[in-house]
Amino acid sequence: MLDKIAVLIPCYNEAQTIEKVVTDARHALPEAVVYVYDNNSSDDTAEIAAKAGAIVKHEYQQGKGNVIRRMFREIDACCYLLIDGDDTYPLEHAREMTDRVLHHQADMVVGDRLSSTYFSENKRPFHNFGNSLVRGSINHLFHSDIKDIMTGYRAFGYCFVKTFPVLSQGFEIETEMTIHAVYNHMQIENVIVDYRDRPHGSVSKLNTYSDGFRVLRMILRLFKTYKPLAFFSMIAACLMLLAIGFFIPVFIRFLETHLVLQIPTLVVCGFVTLAAIQSFFAGLILSNMSENNRRDFEYELHRTENIYKQLKEM
Repeated sequence: MLDKIAVLIPCYNEAQTIEKVVTDARHALPEAVVYVYDNNSSDDTAEIAAKAGAIVKHEYQQGKGNVIRRMFREIDACCYLLIDGDDTYPLEHAREMTDRVLHHQADMVVGDRLSSTYFSENKRPFHNFGNSLVRGSINHLFHSDIKDIMTGYRAFGYCFVKTFPVLSQGFEIETEMTIHAVYNHMQIENVIVDYRDRPHGSVSKLNTYSDGFRVLRMILRLFKTYKPLAFFSMIAACLMLLAIGFFIPVFIRFLETHLVLQIPTLVVCGFVTLAAIQSFFAGLILSNMSENNRRDFEYELHRTENIYKQLKEM
């Protein structure tokens, strides 16, 4: 069964806010099917969501990435709207975001908090700094212009959802989505949305430091995977500069004495230079493999598009 719009709400202990989020989603998108995926909540999140009119499902592996993997695997829809269950994103923008997918062929629509009220509403300064750091890092490394990398408010098309390989287990999933879309030249659109801080008594599940380091590690890993030539060329350049730094004193002494007086240092220079050359050629080889992977992905995208057309005709 292919839903026209599926509203996907991952939840972990959101009993205080989930009823309002489900109700707002049903009012904003009356034709949508609202799914709440409970991730081992210890409160009444699942029961409250069901009473509010949502279809409640469960994911027993802890972590937002695991929940989204389950959602994307199980739900078939023309358009997916992903939103957190903490009532920080107003649903007034939902129609505009889903229309971008349904009528403008967008693969992913980003609900941009950072261009509106996020920095004034969010009371955690390190989160503000982290969002800016992640946004700047990805836009610089991948030559993109995404306005909000870490937002949990997004809309997707069928082909994006069914071809996106979810590797993350936690909150770094948003970063992975963004890099996947940028690298594969998917159509990304931006909708500026309001943001409001969590209501009193509602606690964020995001750990500023541990989850922040996991996000940065994810950026480096995906940069190595998607742009191996650039990644290994930077390593090669650093190694070559190190080798030159060791070699210069040896060369100066040689010009002065016509003797090589620091043979161990010269040997180290040779090995470091070899490592730099190996790193560069490793990047070349992996870059060719990455190009082949991109061709395979395009083939998979065409195949998924045909499946989507068949489902719409049923």
